Amino acid sequence: MKKANDFVPRVSKLIEASIATKQDLLGSAETLSTIAEVSELLVSALRQGAKVLLFGNGGSAADAQHIAAELVGRFAFNRPALPALALSVNSSCVTAIGNDYGFDQVFMRQLEALAQSGDVAIGISTSGNSANVVQALVAAKKKGLRTVALTGQTGGELLDKADHCICVPSKETPRIQECHILIGHILSELIERELFCKEGRISES
Repeated sequence: MKKANDFVPRVSKLIEASIATKQDLLGSAETLSTIAEVSELLVSALRQGAKVLLFGNGGSAADAQHIAAELVGRFAFNRPALPALALSVNSSCVTAIGNDYGFDQVFMRQLEALAQSGDVAIGISTSGNSANVVQALVAAKKKGLRTVALTGQTGGELLDKADHCICVPSKETPRIQECHILIGHILSELIERELFCKEGRISES
């Protein structure tokens, strides 16, 4: 039987792989620029009273829920709540739509019910090809929402469907997801500080 120490080299390699992907992300001027543009978009939308709607499948659903929680709750300091909603969390809604209309419509149908022009829709898919995420972003754009995609290296179908596509420079799902939550944290921090520190509503620590 292998002992814990036998796993140490593999643990080190996985951490190194994660760091390498983040270094590639840091080295991509285009991706950094897109993250900055999305930050500015979200700050502007939230300042105008719009909301953020996030969605994805599996680990990406968890990332959507995580980012929404950072906005509704808090990220770095106490401040007023921000309107954000993850569309995967209502199991009755998701399963009813999936059963009656098809799984490819579980997010699109919710956007039809909840979204208003000016809101921001953020679709998360490591491949960029998840059918329900693609359809939701297409529907969101038709309804007048600003659209953002978080994807892997190629962007997949979402590359041409979203107003802004943040492509993580990797083809490995775990590395992409690790960067997605990093990007979610970056967005959360920039939003929080722009809305509540620069406007003088809360002192920055």
